[in-house]
Amino acid sequence: MGGRGRAGKGSLSVRSAKRGENMENMKVPNHIAIILDGNGRWAKAKGMPRGYGHIKGCANLESICDDIKDLGVKYLTVYAFSTENWKRSREEVEGLMKLFRSYLKKCMKSAEKNHMRVKIIGDPTAFDQDIQDKIRKLEEFSKDYDELYFQIALNYGSRDEITRGMRKLAQDVAEGSLNPQEITEDTISGYLDTAGVPDPDLLIRTSGEQRLSNFLMWQLAYTEFYFTDVAWPDFHKEDLIRAIEKYNGRDRRYGGVKEE
Repeated sequence: MGGRGRAGKGSLSVRSAKRGENMENMKVPNHIAIILDGNGRWAKAKGMPRGYGHIKGCANLESICDDIKDLGVKYLTVYAFSTENWKRSREEVEGLMKLFRSYLKKCMKSAEKNHMRVKIIGDPTAFDQDIQDKIRKLEEFSKDYDELYFQIALNYGSRDEITRGMRKLAQDVAEGSLNPQEITEDTISGYLDTAGVPDPDLLIRTSGEQRLSNFLMWQLAYTEFYFTDVAWPDFHKEDLIRAIEKYNGRDRRYGGVKEE
């Protein structure tokens, strides 16, 4: 799924946009990560149950995938269900599982339409077998598409990901297939769920919170952050373009000093 590296240096020009006079000259991130936050609060503000917000948020994700491709973004990673989300009420978790079953099926049509390769990151073994089967079917169905790479974080936590990866690394060291003296940052990246995928250039978090919440902590080391008060169900193409505009105003030096 492409080589690793700081892909912002190879950003693409925005091909089409309805907002802003200078979008033709803008650079879009190669990889955008989004924390899909605020579904439940959005629904509550409308006097509706939290599950209604998740349904609307899921529908919005389908639209954003279309917009992401239209704007020329190559990689999209979204945080849909964390390892901590199991702590929510039984009713909400069961509703989310039902929604996942429906979305994973619909996502095949979206993958075909957008020529989109889909990968689930996280630990799927905690899900019921039918959900695991749907995940494998979706990944197999979309494996040859290459116009958009879409990663969905399900039962994902960055600490869990790193822990699982380091167990595999330690096992390879113990078996003699890996020399500890040859371990580099790229070696570690290769043991993570996102192996082979460029690190995100831009992280967007909706609904006003300003923290990572155990999401891609290794991969976001040099990522630009954009926080918005807009709840995820109300986050549309215009909001996405606004985030890209802000990204264009950032000076990405990767720890270096900009030449005068």
